[in-house]
Amino acid sequence: MSIAWLPPLIKTMRPRQWIKNGMLFIALIFDKQLTNWPALERIILGVVLFCLLSSIIYIINDLMDIEADRNHPQKRLRPIPSGALKPSTARNAAIVLLFVVFIPAVLLSRGFALIGLAYLVLNLAYSAWFKHTPILDVMILASFYVLRVVAGVSLITVHRFSPWLYLFTIFLALYLGIGKRRAELNLLAEEANTHRKSLEGYTLPLLDQLIQVVSSCTILTYSLYTFSAPNLPENQVMMLTIPFVIYGIFRYLYLVQVKHSGGEPAEVLFTDRPLQVTIFLWGLAILYIFYFYPGQVQS
Repeated sequence: MSIAWLPPLIKTMRPRQWIKNGMLFIALIFDKQLTNWPALERIILGVVLFCLLSSIIYIINDLMDIEADRNHPQKRLRPIPSGALKPSTARNAAIVLLFVVFIPAVLLSRGFALIGLAYLVLNLAYSAWFKHTPILDVMILASFYVLRVVAGVSLITVHRFSPWLYLFTIFLALYLGIGKRRAELNLLAEEANTHRKSLEGYTLPLLDQLIQVVSSCTILTYSLYTFSAPNLPENQVMMLTIPFVIYGIFRYLYLVQVKHSGGEPAEVLFTDRPLQVTIFLWGLAILYIFYFYPGQVQS
């Protein structure tokens, strides 16, 4: 039996995009439970299920957007619009994956399963309607990131998880979403509205202004978190991580406006070394302050 369909199916599932689901770890790390092995196991399983769930959505989106993708300079190379993967095969794979995801999800946590279901339904609604509406489209995109964080919270018993992290996630997601729209508008130029209807409601000056607003809010909310969260050292050493966030925001803006990249934030993360180094150093600082710094507050 030939499995020639498997490589294009895996490509359609977008494994490189699975890195976004690492946001389920936020509750575990920032609530100082990274060494809590039962909680860690639940989060890892949750991440796996969310990766498969997001792949289902990518498959459905490609099935819904076949004709539009065939006219796109980059998306036309995807397996379904290019003809490398039959729509019927993709459809059957999505149905099977639904059972693979939601049966274990219900057994793991009903709350987690409901969040996953909300994530799926909202994504489908986005593909059918919301992605065609300017402003609302990027706000819905931001909600997907927040739902990932909420999904992680639902899997463990949280002690001191700061609400500032939710706001930081919202503004960071808006920043990435607006940056993505700017990159798309810049790439497609005059033909933008023929590929994505919402793009006809945007202009580069408008998107630049929106980026200024949400980037400022992103830095502000993270800064407020670093000296107001209840489980941080009393000497505000966490504020030393703010420069990493500021540089990451500025670097992505540079990539979007100067290098004309940023159409896929996950791809930028895989290809831009300065951004990778920044995130790595920020992560090390977070781990040190939470788990090794003398005098940290115990949860």
